[in-house]
Amino acid sequence: MFNASMPTSPGSMVNQCKFEEDEESDSKDIFITVDNPESHVTAIETFITYRVLTKTTRSEFDNSEYEVRRRYQDFLWLKGKLEDAHSTLIVHPLPEKFVVKGMVERFNGDFIETRRKALHKFLNRVADHPILSCSEDFKVFLSAQAWELTTYKKQGPGFLSRMGETVRAVANSVRGVKNRPEEFTAIQEYVEDFSNKIGSLDKVTQRIVKEQKEYLEELKEYGPTYTLWSGSEEELAEQLKGVAGCIERCCKETEEQVGHLSDTLVPVLHEYVLCAETLKAVLRRRDNIQAEFEAKNEALATKKVDRDALKEEIDKLEDRVEWANNALKGDWGRWQRSMRGDLKSAFLSTAEKNVDYYEKCLAVWETFLLSQRTEPSEETDRDNTP
Repeated sequence: MFNASMPTSPGSMVNQCKFEEDEESDSKDIFITVDNPESHVTAIETFITYRVLTKTTRSEFDNSEYEVRRRYQDFLWLKGKLEDAHSTLIVHPLPEKFVVKGMVERFNGDFIETRRKALHKFLNRVADHPILSCSEDFKVFLSAQAWELTTYKKQGPGFLSRMGETVRAVANSVRGVKNRPEEFTAIQEYVEDFSNKIGSLDKVTQRIVKEQKEYLEELKEYGPTYTLWSGSEEELAEQLKGVAGCIERCCKETEEQVGHLSDTLVPVLHEYVLCAETLKAVLRRRDNIQAEFEAKNEALATKKVDRDALKEEIDKLEDRVEWANNALKGDWGRWQRSMRGDLKSAFLSTAEKNVDYYEKCLAVWETFLLSQRTEPSEETDRDNTP
């Protein structure tokens, strides 16, 4: 409900939305910054590394500050390890592996900056998570030097072990679950609906930005035409130059507005397109765990196997299903709060920028109109002039 005492300026609304974030930051015990990208060229490949700065008061860390360099594949490794260890927790997505839509060159400045921001957000999402942030893999990622991280990676499960897990997961997903709890069916339906809507918004917004960039390029050619025309129309020269000046000022405002959309709204929408795919994968993994539990129960009922050994395995699987369900339910609420906060902030910021943009453009043209108004006496004198 609207309250007359509430601040009505867009800036005030955005500031209100940040209060909760400021309060949460007071309780944080680990702060991470991803910055300073550097290009590396070798005989085999070209790649970018990013500096990862960490400050923490956690006792499990030997020092309070760390500075390491990481490349994109290191972030991919960390994400994979977190998902393997916590299959039904929602690990924030990474940006796509090679290109961001609309960017031609893999390592141009815009691409690198877009990726840097996404990597920064990924690590801070993990740092804010009560379970994922306690992972030994996360600690090693933040603190180990490059050669130490390479050695640590080699200690992971072998290819055959990973392949066996993948085959089992595929088999379970094909078999499907028979008695999925209603709450997870509801979550699945929500995710499908969310995925369709956020996907549409992402595509339309990117198309709008593309069209506005094309409009901006045409606007840059539009103004000078009036200036050139003024040179051959003496009686209209003042008005033509005035229009050219208005277009030039509006052009600068349009450029800033398009930049804001590209930097603020587009990345958030696309991020949650990737989030939707992550959620679908998490729900599939939850179903896989339950499918395996149901299959073992069926095997027990047929009495074709060692009942005692299978009963023990079923008890373990039952515990695993319960843990997976509780983990997902807890993360689901956390993810929804985060999603709604991110999108609300992006929408309010976009609304604020749109209001600012149109007000400035309106002021430009109103000023021009006022400058062209003449007093009645001036018009009478002009009419009486022989």
